[in-house]
Amino acid sequence: MKNKPVKIFLLLIAILMLNNFSISRVQAANTNTVSNNAPSIGDLLTVVDKATADKDKDWSTPVKLAIVFGGLAILPSILVMMTSFTRIIIVLSFVRRALSTQTIPPTIAIIGLALFLTLYTMTPTFSKINDVSIQPYLSDAINFQAAGTNAGNCIKEFMLRQIHESDLALFVKMAKIAPPEKVMDIGLHIVVPAFIISEFRTAFEIGCLLFIPFLLVDIVISSVLLSAGMMMLPPVMISLPFKLILFILVDGWGLLANSLSLGFK
Repeated sequence: MKNKPVKIFLLLIAILMLNNFSISRVQAANTNTVSNNAPSIGDLLTVVDKATADKDKDWSTPVKLAIVFGGLAILPSILVMMTSFTRIIIVLSFVRRALSTQTIPPTIAIIGLALFLTLYTMTPTFSKINDVSIQPYLSDAINFQAAGTNAGNCIKEFMLRQIHESDLALFVKMAKIAPPEKVMDIGLHIVVPAFIISEFRTAFEIGCLLFIPFLLVDIVISSVLLSAGMMMLPPVMISLPFKLILFILVDGWGLLANSLSLGFK
């Protein structure tokens, strides 16, 4: 059988569509429990391996390149939604909004800082992936399927440490599956959205706490201007220098980076 990358991706899409169709059919039958039918990373790699590789050969170079480039295509989504990037970028956006500096720092600088803070906070997880997945695969100790499964488990462990139990229980209940004995047995199709919701909640909680001191400065400045009869003068123009001075005096960026880094378990 000739290896064609187009057939590989069509096969993966067909598997996902059939899986979603089967889940919908079971849910429509009003059953009490629904089995976790979503294919794992190892299952998908096994299907591709069986459909494209010969019996006596490992994956061919075109197939490996197709998988690699397919992974690079979804890498931005993985970086945004399965790492610490989401919480960090939301908190930094809240800080810029609270300072009332509009486009200062510029968006590209905020994204760059969030990216490097993500690399810093994710270093232990990436190191573990390198130890249990990349290096064993390079030394031919495990195959490509096992390497992908090990890497996915490392990412899942990181996400499960950050997820609120209530969010995870919510998505398990929505999926109508029986709660597994081990948390690691929960599929990524449940873990990822629960992780995203938890990160949104945590980021908004941090953002609300960051807004309070700057809001107090705005209230004080507005009260002073109102008592002085300067009602036509925008309070933001007067409060902005005071908020910047306050942020600099407390070493705001360093404190913020330190708090964000220590906030991940």
